[in-house]
Order: sequence, then structure tokens, then C-alpha cells
Amino acid sequence: MGSVVAAIAPTFSVFLVGRALQGVSYAINPMTIVIARSQLEPRRAQHGISTLSVTVAAGLGIGYPLTGVIAAFLDFRFAFWFAVVFALSAILVVAFIVPSGAELDLERRTFDYLGAVVLSVALGALLLGISEAPIWPLLATFATLSLSVIAFVVWVFVELRTEHPLVDLRLFRLPDVLLANVTAIALGTAMYIALSIVSLVAQAPTSTGYGIELPLAVAGLFILPLSAGSLAANRLVRIASRRTSMSSLVVVGSGMLAVSTVFLAVAHSELWEVLVGMLFFGLGVGATFAAMPAVIARRVASAELGGAVSFNQVLRTVGGSFGSAITSSVIAANLAPDRYPSSGGVVLALSAGAAICVAVLVALVASAGRSRR
Repeated sequence: MGSVVAAIAPTFSVFLVGRALQGVSYAINPMTIVIARSQLEPRRAQHGISTLSVTVAAGLGIGYPLTGVIAAFLDFRFAFWFAVVFALSAILVVAFIVPSGAELDLERRTFDYLGAVVLSVALGALLLGISEAPIWPLLATFATLSLSVIAFVVWVFVELRTEHPLVDLRLFRLPDVLLANVTAIALGTAMYIALSIVSLVAQAPTSTGYGIELPLAVAGLFILPLSAGSLAANRLVRIASRRTSMSSLVVVGSGMLAVSTVFLAVAHSELWEVLVGMLFFGLGVGATFAAMPAVIARRVASAELGGAVSFNQVLRTVGGSFGSAITSSVIAANLAPDRYPSSGGVVLALSAGAAICVAVLVALVASAGRSRR
């Protein structure tokens, strides 16, 4: 429905409504994880959840190039019509492949409408304040961010007193779950910073000092190594998990992410540099996200595992929103006279992503050290 609204939108406001409806579809991935866990035997469920966990990153590597080709040769609205085709194919897959009545095995609970509304206000105000900070007056930015903080406090209060909360915050008392969720939102932020900047570098003119000036139809191919790397890492994690712990694989994946983002922050003006950086970024994303559900599973009760893993997936999407907002804010504040982002702005945004990945790596290494002791 959201893709149809976006495709036929006569105004930008209607287009935003369509995009908001599309955002609801991000719940599909967590739902598939819950169904896989309830329908598969434990060993197959673990592998299935790991694979589903990296599908979003893999899909980005396909979606970006496809969208670039469509936008280059057709009207941008055709990209949304293609999305409609993909959505219809997903409906057919669910209808004919997902076992009938799979959802009947899941516990029925009342939906936490109040928690959802308050959380939406909190996240919306936070993203708005971050993205508009370069152009808004200081007072307006401060007021928006203050509203976000207040809404988050109210949300925590509501969730802790609701019988069936939108998010069971009590699980955050478990160190492994807390670290896994912080890692998810942080790496989601870093991933979208990298994707946004790499797309910009691919299309910017060479006169900017960093641009590669590729046609729109080709620029999206820069993201393909991310998809290939994430899928390859998922297979490697299955093999490596027989000899080492999933926690160690999360650390290894985060280390690859840290190295690749630092590399991209230093070297991003040549074709081979960006391709290599995105390949290792994809390997890091695939290894980290594939191993993450197992890390959560070892500390969460069986009845809460589906919700805990699903919420971890949602946090990646939230992190992606933060990454997009941070990138737009940094770029808007660092425009060159030719109205293209300055080289310093590109480096600053990539450095922010690198700093996030390095911080996550340090936290994971410290946690692993404490666990061994």
C-alpha cells in the first residue's frame, strides 16, 4: 500500500505518507524470525534466524543498484511500482510456502498502543532535531531534543507498568542483551552513514576532489559488494560456529566493520578503494548480524527469545534512521561554494561512522574480557 501511495503521490506530503506506510513493512523481518523460531527445530531455527538476520543488508546491495538503473532510464515513480511487484511476490511466498496456521502457535497479547505512540514521538523528535540542527535556531533545536528526552522518560515509565509492553525493558538488565541491542543500533547507524556517503561519492563530480562522477545507472553498483560480503559472511559464520563461540564472531565482525570504516574515511576517492571498503563492510555486517541472535539466545528465556531478537532487528532500522539524519546534518553544515558537500564534510561523516564502529569494538572486547574472567 505504501509503495502505491508513493508511486501516485501528487504532492510531497502525500509522498511522505506513502513512505511512512512503507516503514511499516520493516516489521516483516522480525515477524519472519519469530515464525522461523516457532516452526523449525532448534538447530535449523538457529541457522534460519541467522540468515534472516542479514537479509536486510543483503537486500540493500540489490535495491540500490536496481533503483539507480530505474531512476536513470525511467521516471522515479517506476521504482515504487517495482516495489509493489516485490511486495506481491512476498505475499505469494507467504501464501504458498509459510505453513498454514504458523501464527496460531504464537502467544496472543494486547497491543501497547500508548507505548507505540509515545515511542514514535520520542524517536520523531530526536531525528527531527538531529537532521534540522544545522538550519534551525538553537532554541528550536534544543526544544525539539528536550521533547524527545521527556518522551523517552515517559515511555520507559509506561513500559515498566504495562502488562504486555511494546518492548520488555526488563530484558535490558541482562548485560549480553543490552550490549547486543546497543551494538545493533550503533552498527545500523554506521551502516547508513557509509551507504549515504558512498552513494554521494559515486555520483559527485571529480572537481570536488573526492567524487568519481559515475552515471546514476552505474553508481548504485557500489553497494553490491556489501550484499555479496554479507551473504558470504553468513555462510562463514555457520562453519566457524562449530569451532568458536558466537560472541567471538560478533567481535570479529565488529573488528572488520571498524577497519573498513576507518579505511573508507581515509581512502574513498578511487573506485577500487570504495569497492574494497564496501566488501569488508559487508563481511563485517554479515558476521555481526548473523551471530547476534545466538548471543541474545544464551541469556534470554525461551518464551522471550522471539521478542528479544525481533526488537534487536527493529533497533537496526532505528539506527539506520539515526545514520541518515546524522549524515544529512553533517553534509548540510559542510557545503562547498559549488553546493556540493565539501571534502571535509564527507570525511567528517565517514569519521563519525568509523568512531561508532571503533567504540562498539572496544565495548565488545571489554565485555568478552569480563566474560572470560
